[in-house]
This record gives sequence, structure tokens and C-alpha cells, in this order.
Amino acid sequence: MSHKQQAISGGKWMSTSTAISTLFQFGQVAVLARLLEPSVFGIVSVSTLLIAFFSIFANLGFSNSIIYKQEENREVLSTIYLLNLVLGLVIGVVVFFSWPLVVAYYKEPRLEQVIKLSSLYFIIVYVGQIYLFLLQKELRFKAVASIDITGTVVGTATTIVLAYTGFAELALIYGQLAQQAAKSILQLMYGRKLFSPVLKFDLNLIKDHLRFGLYNVGDGIVGFVQANSDNILVGGMLGVKPLGYYTLASQLAVFPISRLSPIILQVAYPILARFKGDTNELKKSYLTILDLLSYINLPLLAGLFITADSVVPLFYGPGWEPTIILIRIFVFVSIFTFLSNPLFTLAFSKGKPKLLFYLNVATLFIKIPLVYVLAQYWGVIGIASAFLIATMSNLLINFRIVYSLIGPFMREFAQNFAKPLLFCLLMIGAIELYKSYTDSISVVNLVTEIIIGGLIYVGLTIRFKYPLAELKTFGKAA
Repeated sequence: MSHKQQAISGGKWMSTSTAISTLFQFGQVAVLARLLEPSVFGIVSVSTLLIAFFSIFANLGFSNSIIYKQEENREVLSTIYLLNLVLGLVIGVVVFFSWPLVVAYYKEPRLEQVIKLSSLYFIIVYVGQIYLFLLQKELRFKAVASIDITGTVVGTATTIVLAYTGFAELALIYGQLAQQAAKSILQLMYGRKLFSPVLKFDLNLIKDHLRFGLYNVGDGIVGFVQANSDNILVGGMLGVKPLGYYTLASQLAVFPISRLSPIILQVAYPILARFKGDTNELKKSYLTILDLLSYINLPLLAGLFITADSVVPLFYGPGWEPTIILIRIFVFVSIFTFLSNPLFTLAFSKGKPKLLFYLNVATLFIKIPLVYVLAQYWGVIGIASAFLIATMSNLLINFRIVYSLIGPFMREFAQNFAKPLLFCLLMIGAIELYKSYTDSISVVNLVTEIIIGGLIYVGLTIRFKYPLAELKTFGKAA
């Protein structure tokens, strides 16, 4: 199977997985928004932040180093596996005993039990994680997709059942634990043919992996603070209720794109790592990735921007109106973010993860002062606006780094980007015209708006970008 066929096949499976996971996530949030108050979403957001932060240390960037080095040595993998288990246990203990500090910062007593339960995540996740890395390295995306789908179904079902029975914020935590437990079990089942650990622990064997992961950890810490300083400050400065609004808006506008973009990047990285020395091929692949991300993400974000005032009351019910303006700000955050994401494939394919670290440091120095200052004047909207400005700055620096890796590319990018952007503007215009003739918010009107926008965008794309014959060829290759 050629690299193109592998990419198309992998993209098919990961697209299916992401589509299902995203639908379940939207369904879960829509149900919970009618059962739980905004502060509950804020409380769970704090737990998610803690898990994301401490995961940086436990992972140590081994996923990227295993793929980049195409690691197959059983003793090396065993040492990495045992190290991850030990780190997971240690970090779980640290998280468990961090609850007094978290409760004091957010002034929310309900966080105590949430943080204690969340500490179990680290004991569960690293049991099977190395098998996931190996499945990705071997391009077994069908197995990866199956694992993700099963975990999502288990987690969503657990969360909704417990929410209905009165578990409130703990329903989401138990749901997260159930989801990860299911995924870890399946990772072991699918991956055991690729690797069986032996009782070998020698850090000298993994010096190269640790060195490679050093910048991953540094980049991860700075990247975490850079990406989540707004969430941290919303809760600390304004309380968990505004954080709940902020979280829900982010989940609707940022979460889908954060799931869609990695489909392409996750499939592309193991393939690009195999011809990392060919700059021309990397440039061609980078532009192709940007083009594909644009055609997939732009219409979704444009549609959300124009229909947000209908989506929020229809799906989440009364009381969530403050999220509408936040969603529209986050739409632009998501656009800048997905355009920035492909640098990941270039940096790691070139063996230069430190560039990501430097980028996040620069963005951090821009974002934190902006968040603090704008929050003083405009509250949660000011923080969202600061996030937008920082993300735009990140993209500009990002493109400069890309230029240093593959040479001039902006002209080709601009030419490629112009088409989906124009298609989206035409789509927004048509939807806005329809809305001007309707004066009510209803499911029928929302569905009609989606159909109008979808027909215009898909029709223009088929006519001017991807003819049906080419799409059929892709389908056969998959």
C-alpha cells in the first residue's frame, strides 16, 4: 500500500472515530446542560485542566519519540513502559493530595472529591498507552479508531446515567474514568501482538528517548499554560459559574476542531517521519494538510458562527445565552488554531520539537498580560478576546517558523485558502438572507439553515475543487 493509500485509509478510520466521538460529546453536553447548572461544568473543567497538566510529565513525549525513531527494541520499550507506570502512580498520588490548593484557589469546596477521584485517571491511562503508540507507529488506525469509539460510548453512557441519578459533577468524573478504563483494556488487547513487556528497567537504554522528550515536556508545560491560562484565570478571577459558560462555549466551538485536525495530523506524522529528509516532499505535504484542514474546518466554523443564536437555546435550553458571544469569538480562535496545527508534523518530522517550545514561550508572553488586563475591563468576554489575539499572534510566528523549515510557501497557501474562504462567505450570506425572512428560533429553521449552507458549500467544492470523479477515486483507495 502506497503512502497516499495509507493516509487515505487511516484518514477514513480516524474520521469515522472522530465523527462518532464528536456526536456523542455534543449529545452528552446537550443532555447535561439541561440537568446541571453552569457551575458544575466549571468544576469539571478544573479537573480536566489538572489531568491535562500532569499528563505532560507522565508521558514525557514517548509517543512522538517511538514513532520518530521507529522503535522496536523490546528492552527499550519495556523500560519506557515501566517508567510510565511508575510516573503514573506517583503523579496520581500528587494529584490526590493537591486538592487543598485547588479548593483554596477556586474557593469551591465541591472540588475536593472531584480532584481525589480524578487522581485515579493516571493509574488507569498508562496501563495501555504504549500499545496505542505502537498501533499508531504501525499505521493500524482501524484498531485506534475502534478503541476510541468504544471508550466514547462507554464514557458517555456512564456519565448520562449517573447524571440522571443525581451524581452531579461526579457523573462527569466517573464517566471520564470509565471511558479511559475501556480504552486501556482495548489497547492491551489490540497491542499485545506488537509488544510483550519483559522485566527490564535500564534508563541508559532510553537516553535518546528521554533527550527527545525533554523538549516535549518543556513544550508541554509552556503549551499548557499558554493554551489554558484563560481557563485558569476565568475560574480564579470570576468564579466557577463564568468558567462553566466559558467551558461550554469552548466545547462547542473549539472541541470539534481540536478533534478533527488531529485526524489528519495523526495519520500524516508517522508517514512523514519516514521521509523526514526530503524538504520538497515535506513542503508539498504541509500545504496539502493545510488545504484539507481548511476545506473541512472552515464551513463548520462559519456555520456555527451564523447559527449560534439558534443552536444555544435549542440544544442547551434557557440560561446559557451568555455563551453565544463567546462561541462567536472562539470560532476565530479555532480558525487560527487549525492553521497553526500542521507545524507539529513538520517540527517532529524534522526532529526539531524545540521549535514548538520556543513558539509556546513567545505566545505565553503575549497571552498572559492580555488575559489579565482585558479581564479587568470586560470580564469573561475580555479573556476570550485576549485568547483570540494571542492565537492570531501564535499563527504569525508559526508561519515564520514554517518558512525556516520548508522555504517560501505563503503564495501557494493564500491561493489554496481563498477558495474555501469565498465558499464560506457565500454560504453565510445565503443563511443570513434566509434568517432575514424568518422571525423565530425553531428546529425546522435551524435544519433549513444547515441544509442551505451545506448544499452551497458542498456544491461549490465539488464544482471548483474536488470533482465527483476524484472523490470516488479517494473512496476506492480507502
